[in-house]
Amino acid sequence: MTAHTQTDTAIARTERGLAIAGTRITLYDIMDYVIAQYPPKFIQALFNLTNEQIDAALSYIEKHRPEVETEYKTILKEAEELKQYWQERNRELFERIAAQPPKPGTEKARAKLKAIREKRASQV
Repeated sequence: MTAHTQTDTAIARTERGLAIAGTRITLYDIMDYVIAQYPPKFIQALFNLTNEQIDAALSYIEKHRPEVETEYKTILKEAEELKQYWQERNRELFERIAAQPPKPGTEKARAKLKAIREKRASQV
């Protein structure tokens, strides 16, 4: 029987991958912010984690960095492939929706939106 540290038991492998035990927050969610070099307190507040949970997650990532980064890259690749699949699959639907005439009664809102877009474009 192998000894587990507090950090290792705070991280669990689920069907979604490595996650903080008792939550749906994966280490891959945390990795987005670790890679972007956000401070730990910001990440903790963003995900509403306890001190123990954020410490365990960051410690696990640091201790198993190569393994976590490999899985993280795989997750990002799969997410991009899914995004491309659904964009292609729904391309014709989006084109049909875009070609439809505006609904009656939305003229004022559309004019206001157009003015905001033009103003923003002129500022860039």
